[in-house]
Amino acid sequence: MKLIPKTLLAAAISLGLMAGCHSNNDSKAPDPMVRFATFNLSFDRTAPGMLSGELALDRAAQDALLARLADGTLSGAEKTRALDVQQIRNIAEIIQRTRPDVFLLNEFDNDGKGESTADLKAFNDNYLAHAQHGEVQAISYPVMQNFATNTGLMSGHDLNLDGKRNNGPDDAWGFGNYHGQYAFALMSKYPIDTKGIRTFQHFKWKDMPGETNPVIDDCNNPRAPIPAGRQCGEPWYDDAAWAQFPLSSKNHADVPVRVKTAKGEEVIHFLISHPTPPIFGNAARHNVKHNRAEVAFWQDYVESASYMVDDAGKAGGLPQGARFVIAGDLNADPQAGDGDLSAIQDLHNHVLVNQAVTNGALIPVSQGGPECLASQPDLCKRNNNRTTPERITSSSGLQLDHLIPSANLNAIASGVFWPASFEPGYHLVYDAKLGIAKGVSSDHRLVWVDFELDQ
Repeated sequence: MKLIPKTLLAAAISLGLMAGCHSNNDSKAPDPMVRFATFNLSFDRTAPGMLSGELALDRAAQDALLARLADGTLSGAEKTRALDVQQIRNIAEIIQRTRPDVFLLNEFDNDGKGESTADLKAFNDNYLAHAQHGEVQAISYPVMQNFATNTGLMSGHDLNLDGKRNNGPDDAWGFGNYHGQYAFALMSKYPIDTKGIRTFQHFKWKDMPGETNPVIDDCNNPRAPIPAGRQCGEPWYDDAAWAQFPLSSKNHADVPVRVKTAKGEEVIHFLISHPTPPIFGNAARHNVKHNRAEVAFWQDYVESASYMVDDAGKAGGLPQGARFVIAGDLNADPQAGDGDLSAIQDLHNHVLVNQAVTNGALIPVSQGGPECLASQPDLCKRNNNRTTPERITSSSGLQLDHLIPSANLNAIASGVFWPASFEPGYHLVYDAKLGIAKGVSSDHRLVWVDFELDQ
């Protein structure tokens, strides 16, 4: 057998081109390697049901719609649907190119309760099950799990202090124009312990040690004026709202993934979330403080803290010694950005996490990110002067999407799917008409890490 030179092998791994070779969960033999991934799909739809309708289209209906888009006969809602279908196809191709075994789908709408997997099945059957390009193969995921979300869930309070209750997305427990917008889901080739899933949708922010009602401390910012009835130094939320405010803007979930190895079944806890972005803040900088707390929750959880209580009433964090992967668009960059960087820095530097992935030789990187910052400043407009451009995972020029494995997991490869102009798949992250963000696929990039399992 002809050996692949190490330099070429490394390049292939960095692009995800070898992904199809590492896992065959359909066989009874244990897998020597497993790939975890996180991807903010940016399925940012303006109304409930839009995404469901697009996902339900079979291949023939998609083709017919895109043919009409190509000949210029579509307009209005039909054109929007066609563009959305092309986006979904491109997202599907990215997944087919990287071929994760277990992955988190951020910004995948549901009904708010997350009880149905019908849309996930439609995504699987109508998009992933069809090869989207001649260079890729179809892929299928037998395990799908949706999650309830706080986004768009009306609080019953006047959270933005505009004098009105339940008045739009800023009065929801998590920002959203409708309940279920910006939710998240999971797809897997491996079984998950559904009875062992823990969620923290309803855990209160006030019950996290050290957390207090955000105080108005940005007192002279014309872009974030202090509302009538509040003064500098006072708490933002009234007592009733603060008493009920959930920590999670969407949800925090611990999903035990059961992976078969030569030594038997191994459980890897997939710790998934999507904290609020630390922008669009008020005079109390509530989103900055909220993001920090949502990220810091995972540090306490892997340290086996006792204070958290899940939605089923079970107290405590992760059992000591458990293997885990923290994943998601955490909306926090350890080096730059508008937020409080302390929580994400502490998580990356934590003794319980794999430092090779967070601070060492296996930090997920790409060649497309640096190219965009350097040669397309009209598209990659922000953070162009950062010192680690290879680490960015979004068109904002920030490293927002993270896979943070435990130190007792043997990571062997990683990457950010952001092809440069000279690499396969570039059409999925750049289009002359559609740009580099949600128009062509997403304003975020898929991040993956491979783990070698016990032999």
